[in-house]
Amino acid sequence: MSQSIVVIGAGQAGGWAARTLRDQGHDGRIVLVGRECRPPYERPPLSKGILDGVTAPEAATIFAKSVLEQLAIEWRAPVECLSIDRGKRHVLLSDRSTIAYDKLILCTGGRARPLSLPGGNLPGVFQLRSMEDALAIAARLEPGKRLVAVGGGWIGLEVAATANMRGLDVTIVEADARLCARTVPPQASSYLLSLHEQHRTQVLLGCDIERIEPDSAGGLVVVLKDGRVLPADIIVAGIGLLPNDELARDAGLECRGGIIVDTQCRTSDERIFAAGDVTLAYNHWHDRRLRLESWQNAQDQGIAAAKAALGINIQYDPLPRFWSDQYGIRIQMLGCPNSERGIPIVRQGREAGHFMVFCVDSSRLLGAFSVNAASDLREARRILMSGRPVAPAALADPTFDLADL
Repeated sequence: MSQSIVVIGAGQAGGWAARTLRDQGHDGRIVLVGRECRPPYERPPLSKGILDGVTAPEAATIFAKSVLEQLAIEWRAPVECLSIDRGKRHVLLSDRSTIAYDKLILCTGGRARPLSLPGGNLPGVFQLRSMEDALAIAARLEPGKRLVAVGGGWIGLEVAATANMRGLDVTIVEADARLCARTVPPQASSYLLSLHEQHRTQVLLGCDIERIEPDSAGGLVVVLKDGRVLPADIIVAGIGLLPNDELARDAGLECRGGIIVDTQCRTSDERIFAAGDVTLAYNHWHDRRLRLESWQNAQDQGIAAAKAALGINIQYDPLPRFWSDQYGIRIQMLGCPNSERGIPIVRQGREAGHFMVFCVDSSRLLGAFSVNAASDLREARRILMSGRPVAPAALADPTFDLADL
């Protein structure tokens, strides 16, 4: 008898999970439940091409509605899953309908962390998570306007770079002492700071915001705790992601700031799987459980969860990968470039603008951060996957061909 599989969440992970179920030969019912009215789309373009106005929203679509129809995937949107009845094995949707399942895949993703301070919800203050967010922000990026990006992580930096290139006066406010402190080593943070300052973006580090106020001219004012005041026409907060694990927690699944899954993407219920930003999984590269908030993980784990739901033996423990485009420069990361177990080793490129930072524990490569150095990064990936020892002096020498390692 054919099984019914329900996928909750129609983003990158959910879309690929549903597609993979059919591609792998599942001939039963597949239901894809999404909160947004758009079919599955990619989120990386939101802070880049969509925000810049050079990419149409349709170009970010992963699978058009017509493709879902051809694959006989029932797309239920825009609706929200309200609850999971694990005993009866059905889900309750916000339109009051119920859907029975034999297997369930949770791809509920996350939401942008709000600004919890006075004025954090004023008109003109935005978070960037959905296509509608990106389009609303893009409509306000007019040359000469003033934008304050709250948060010096990847979203904040990409928004700042895009706004700068569209002719806005941009300021980044970061509470930490350096940019992207959670994910990159100090040398990489220094590079990112220099990159933005070279484009005349003001970067304020170690600064906390006290409140946001409207001004008499219809704009906004950001008041810092040290008393400084920043005028703004638009404010975009990029201060982290909160996992949408409430549905799983209410159903009694094991969660700890994300849905805990094993290498088969299985939750504490053997019939329920999870994938994407909402999952908390052990990763041997980091040697701990963590949430991998990346485009690559959302896609790959969605595929893995679908295969596991079909009984295919998979062991999902990926090498973390991440990329960012800022000012036309490609920034990429592999593994754990900011691991506390290792020390950073800088490699200046043989060409202007090429730059890498390796993280090495004794003679073992743990991770790499690269700027416009795709070929060296490919070799770094091969070294990481092989586990072979490396000589730190060779990594630091730009004349040494990494392929020889």
